[in-house]
Amino acid sequence: MRQIIINLFIFNLCVAPVVAQSYTSYITGDSADVDVTPTRGIVLAGGATDNDNAMQWMLERANGGDVLVLRASGADGYNNYFFADLGVNVNSVETIVCSNAASGSDPYVLQRIAEAECIFFAGGNQSNYINFWLDTPVETALNDFILTKNGVIGGTSAGMAILGSHIFTAQNGTVTSNNALNNPFGLSVTMSHDDFLAVPFLQNVVTDTHYDNPDRRGRQMTFMAQMSYVGCSQPLGIACNEYVAVAIDANGVAYCFGEYPQYQEYVYFLRQGCESPSNPEVMEPLQALTWNRNQSALKVYRANARLDGSSTFNLNDWISTSGDGQWQNWYVDNGVFNVLEDMQAPDCIVTGIVEEEVSNVGLPWIFNNSQLFVHQEEAASLYIFDMSGRQMGSWSCVKGENLINLSHLASGVYAVDLRNANGQRIGLGRINKL
Repeated sequence: MRQIIINLFIFNLCVAPVVAQSYTSYITGDSADVDVTPTRGIVLAGGATDNDNAMQWMLERANGGDVLVLRASGADGYNNYFFADLGVNVNSVETIVCSNAASGSDPYVLQRIAEAECIFFAGGNQSNYINFWLDTPVETALNDFILTKNGVIGGTSAGMAILGSHIFTAQNGTVTSNNALNNPFGLSVTMSHDDFLAVPFLQNVVTDTHYDNPDRRGRQMTFMAQMSYVGCSQPLGIACNEYVAVAIDANGVAYCFGEYPQYQEYVYFLRQGCESPSNPEVMEPLQALTWNRNQSALKVYRANARLDGSSTFNLNDWISTSGDGQWQNWYVDNGVFNVLEDMQAPDCIVTGIVEEEVSNVGLPWIFNNSQLFVHQEEAASLYIFDMSGRQMGSWSCVKGENLINLSHLASGVYAVDLRNANGQRIGLGRINKL
């Protein structure tokens, strides 16, 4: 429940702070590793007081294992909360506060990531996480934890911001919706695209938090416009009000936790509209953003976040819902953000890979298991996605013959999406690499 608690005296069970040059560690519980199998889950929290029900959901998936809190500021505020206050049995809770980039290769930090069953990123400044860990052994260890161990992952505020495949990095400070909409390439609109964490169901997703204080809808729409500009064919977004959290299970179903209807608490799921072309009409340096597309540039589902998490959204198709949420249309004209309420659900499906059923008939390419031969009548961009929706690469195709080497791809089925210079789809099919 939402409340303010002032603790004058805090008792930590078996707390052992360990200080090193690149980090400070606080351990509550058993410091020895316990070997259990976690149940995959993802929690995205809006940044104010944590939602107890969502945090319990997360801890239960650690299956009695070890919980690791990673942060770049603060101290051990999560230790007692996770270890004792929520009534979920875990072996230990350790907070590691990283103080500089040396933490990105510190053997102890790497060891504790490998031993954890649940990792939670605290709030603060997401630029620290990027500066400390991008292209480091910690980044590799985190992705191994997510993709190989199937560990539980979560974050709040800045910690939520780094979990999408596209990240507002805040390298030059924060940015308001007004500033972002009126200069989408401004110095404060700093983004990282597909080069940090690979969290299932969050490919092609940019997240945002504190959504009700202040209004951040316009800036997240700008982030998605920039994603479209750099070649993301299906920009997506997830956002939470401050006291809200969304929990995503192993099947891609998102459960929205909050205190609606006592408070107006929502989770927002943002997806590009069904218009073709669907990319922004005006996206230029020093010019205000225009992304209208017949007043349906984005189709947004506003889910009512309830105590029991019963309002759900399916991240496999980005259209299936349960509960009494509302579809909205969002669009921007010359830097002015607009919302149309009580709209119809979109009529095109996003699977994370393709937007409709595909046919391999008449497509302008031939695939021989390691090379894709593409014949083009015009310049185009080609994108390949795996079956989880993760973008595996993008290529520019010239008019005439193009040879694309795909020997680096693992065996499996992939979607091939070919679009012309205006963003219109001119080819959509699947290939099976043996």
